[in-house]
Amino acid sequence: MPMGQLTQVLRDLDPSSDPRLIVGPQTVDDAGVVVLGERDGLPAGAEIALVQTVDYFPPVLDDAYLYGAVAAANSLSDVYAMGGRPISALNLAGFPKGFKEEWISDIFRGGFEKIAEAGAVVAGGHTVEAPEPQFGFAVTGVVDRAHLADNAGAKPGDVLYLTKSLGMGSMTTAGKFRKAPEAAVRAAAEQMATLNNRAAEAMNSAGSHACTDITGFGLNGHASNIARSSGVTMRFDLSAVPIFPGARDLAAKGVVSGGVKRGKSALAGQVQVAQGLDQALVDITYDAETSGGLLIVLPEAHAAKLEDELASRDVAVHRIGEVLPREGDSLVQLV
Repeated sequence: MPMGQLTQVLRDLDPSSDPRLIVGPQTVDDAGVVVLGERDGLPAGAEIALVQTVDYFPPVLDDAYLYGAVAAANSLSDVYAMGGRPISALNLAGFPKGFKEEWISDIFRGGFEKIAEAGAVVAGGHTVEAPEPQFGFAVTGVVDRAHLADNAGAKPGDVLYLTKSLGMGSMTTAGKFRKAPEAAVRAAAEQMATLNNRAAEAMNSAGSHACTDITGFGLNGHASNIARSSGVTMRFDLSAVPIFPGARDLAAKGVVSGGVKRGKSALAGQVQVAQGLDQALVDITYDAETSGGLLIVLPEAHAAKLEDELASRDVAVHRIGEVLPREGDSLVQLV
C-alpha cells in the first residue's frame, strides 16, 4: 500500500506509547528499537534465551478487528508454548490494491491491541501489495532456560492437558459459508482471540516436560511432532477432548476445513484410531485450529499442581491423555 496511506493508518493507531519502544513505526526508521529491562521479568539467576517465531494467514473471520486480534494471538501463542513471554513484535501484512482503508485500520488496531494486551510492543513491520489479505506478526520473546518447554521432552508416564476446545476449523468454515449462527461464530472468534499467557504461567509454575500449541496441524499433527521428537506415543481419550459447542454437529455434516484431508494424508499409518469412535470427533482431531490452546505434557506428580494453577487463573482444565513408550510406527492413538 502507498507509504502515505500506511503512515496515516499507523498514526491513528499510535503504537509507540509504550516507553520501552524508543524507535517505532511512527518515524518510518530502518528498524525498531526496544529497551530490555534487567532480566526482563525473569527471576534472578535465570539463563535467558530468546524465543523467535513468525506466523501470518488470510482472513478466517469477516470482522476485520477480530481477524487482526486472532492473527496476533496466534502469533504470540508460539512464544507461550515454549514457556516464554513476548517482548516485541514485527507486523507482517499484505493487502490487495484498493482494499478499504477502514478495514486495514481495523485489522491493524485489533492486532496491535492484542500485542499490547500481551505486554509486548510493536516495533515495526512490513506491508506489501498482495492478491488477498494476509496479516500476522514475527514475535520475539524471552524464556528462562530452566522453563523451556520444547517438543523433545515428553516421557512415558507423563499426562496430557489441553487448555482450549477443538473445532475452530469447523466454526470458521461454517462462518465463511453461513452454516452456523452468527453468535456461535462470534463465540469461536472470542476463544481464538484469547491469549495463552495464563495457561503458560500455570505450566511454568507446575513444571512441564514439553508443550506445543494446537494450530494449523491440528491436535494429531502437533501431538505427532512431540511424539516423534521425544520417541514416544501420545494416547488421547477422545471422550475427554474438549469440543467447541456446535463443532461436532458441523463436522458430522462435512463442515470442516481442508486440514482434515491434509492431516490424514500426512499422518497415514502414524495415527491409530480405536474402533467405534465417533467419526466426526475423529475428524476434528485432524482439523486445523486457529490460535488453539496449549497441549501441556508433564509428570503425573505435577498434575494436581497444574490443575490448581490453571483453575486459579480461570483457564479450562482438560486432562485428555497420557504418554506411552513408542509403539511401532504409532505416534498418536485415539481411544
